[in-house]
Amino acid sequence: MTPLLSQLAVICGPNGAGKTTLLKRLAGLAPGGAPRPKDIAYLPQGARAEWGMTVEQIVALGRLPHGDRDPRAIKDAIEATSIGALLGRRIDRLSGGEQRRVMIARVLATEAPTMLLDEPTNDLDPAAAHGIMRLLQSQARSGRAVVLVLHAVDLAHRYADRLLVMKDGAIIADGPPHETLPAAAAAFGMSYGLDPMPRLLSPP
Repeated sequence: MTPLLSQLAVICGPNGAGKTTLLKRLAGLAPGGAPRPKDIAYLPQGARAEWGMTVEQIVALGRLPHGDRDPRAIKDAIEATSIGALLGRRIDRLSGGEQRRVMIARVLATEAPTMLLDEPTNDLDPAAAHGIMRLLQSQARSGRAVVLVLHAVDLAHRYADRLLVMKDGAIIADGPPHETLPAAAAAFGMSYGLDPMPRLLSPP
């Protein structure tokens, strides 16, 4: 799979389908992946910080590949993720959702042209999850390649330009969400409904 500039691509599929492995290969972090270049920013699943660094220090870590602490890039990342109210606080004293937003800000601070994020909406309440998806969609629209792993198919349908469906270690569908949602339903072993909008329904 080759990430495309100006697109928000989502990889979905059941547990154990190979989604995280594929994302790591794109980042050059798994066997068979190319060496990770400096122009790729990667957020692993469940990324948290257990040490007593401040929010600003964590976001500034995104500048390490550049060897600087560009204040503009750090400020823009903080504003984009709406974490200004958290400044000055230790990250290990934040909630899971707050930590997730800080980690996403760190990714944004890299200003990398390709962003790979594994379950970026984990630990977020619905409003925050939609806010992060709108943010990542805007990052793609600005010219970045943005690739996410998501279990939330409703978010993928609403925001993705491209939906890749995986099952048993293989990509079984790749295209616009309105074309690939039936394959996603089948991969999850669920039925697919169209009223009032495409969605996954509970098994009969």
